[in-house]
Amino acid sequence: MRCFQIGDQIVEEQADDFQERLAIAYGTKVRPACLCATPGITMYVARIGDQLLIKRMPLTGCAHDPSCPSYEPPYELSGLGPLIGSAIQVDAASGAASLRLDFSLTKRGPRSAAATETEARETVTNEARKLSLRALLHYLWHEGGLTEWTSHWIGRRHWWQVRSHLIEAARTMTVRGETLLDRLFVPEPFRAEDKTAIEQRRATALAAIHQATSGGQRKLMLLVGEIKEFSQARSGRKVVVKHMPGFPIFLEEGAWRRLQARFNAEFELWQANESAHLMAIMTIGTATSGLPIINEIALMTVTGEWLPVESIHEQQLLDKLTKMQRKSVKGLRFNLPRSQPVATAILAEPKPVPVALYVVPPYANEDFESALREIIEARPDLQPWVWRVNDGDMPDLPPG
Repeated sequence: MRCFQIGDQIVEEQADDFQERLAIAYGTKVRPACLCATPGITMYVARIGDQLLIKRMPLTGCAHDPSCPSYEPPYELSGLGPLIGSAIQVDAASGAASLRLDFSLTKRGPRSAAATETEARETVTNEARKLSLRALLHYLWHEGGLTEWTSHWIGRRHWWQVRSHLIEAARTMTVRGETLLDRLFVPEPFRAEDKTAIEQRRATALAAIHQATSGGQRKLMLLVGEIKEFSQARSGRKVVVKHMPGFPIFLEEGAWRRLQARFNAEFELWQANESAHLMAIMTIGTATSGLPIINEIALMTVTGEWLPVESIHEQQLLDKLTKMQRKSVKGLRFNLPRSQPVATAILAEPKPVPVALYVVPPYANEDFESALREIIEARPDLQPWVWRVNDGDMPDLPPG
């Protein structure tokens, strides 16, 4: 049972008055400390929907004990490691993560060809400097706790919860001194009976795209949502986002072709699995006519449980993990290209140490294998599990 220090009191998570204590801490901005380690690890109280939860501060997950629900794998096992301290800088006093982006949230001049994020370069020398659009989506997913899975979530993770977690994560991030949430729109669940009110709230939230900065540039907004369809337009595509009926966003024909080529694997996984969701992160602005247009876009496929997946082999592994009673954490690539290995997932609870799960794809070469050996040798505190796809079926997972 987890214990927290809230003010000068030590409180158990299962205490009858736990929510009341969280409400007081939330109102007074008191930060609880998780007592899974000594000294306690500072956390914060967040509101997810109508529930108050204790959340870990950005980039503190690996400081928790592996048996603690707030534990996260070492960041070196994913694409997050190279970003810490450069593209992502955490203020220890405020807990806010200051982000450096490699895309713009403003646009000067007339409409030009929309961009689709290109595959990361084969080298990683400069990738740590800024967050790509895809990497920002990964970071929101990571900090929102949406890479984690336990049996508690079976049948309980829905869009309104995903949205709430993304919004709470964005509250802890800043870009050039501005809270990321002020430039991020995540559509609320659509209900026909509330159509007018929902559309009014959306128009208010996206009002910035109709405004110019003092320097004459046009503001762009970030939008994160699930793709419903790419419907044919006279030229290009109308991108229809779920929960945003009647609000198509236009993508030019050249950008549509590049999007299909760049995110071919994501499209294939989405089309092959009816339970999968295709997530998009995009910067949007307006054309001269006022129509909403996409300036830049990146995609990510997630499973029916909203866990990110990039190959059929990862999907097979996640299918097994989500049926287990143990906690697993999905690894993310961030800026790293597919030619670089990352831990596909971590099983946090096996004894005596957590297990890092690696999937070696069919196209892996000796450079990939060499990099994988280096990752494994650098973390003797983790038990490695490796599935080399070319060797045959998935090996048995480690016992709990």
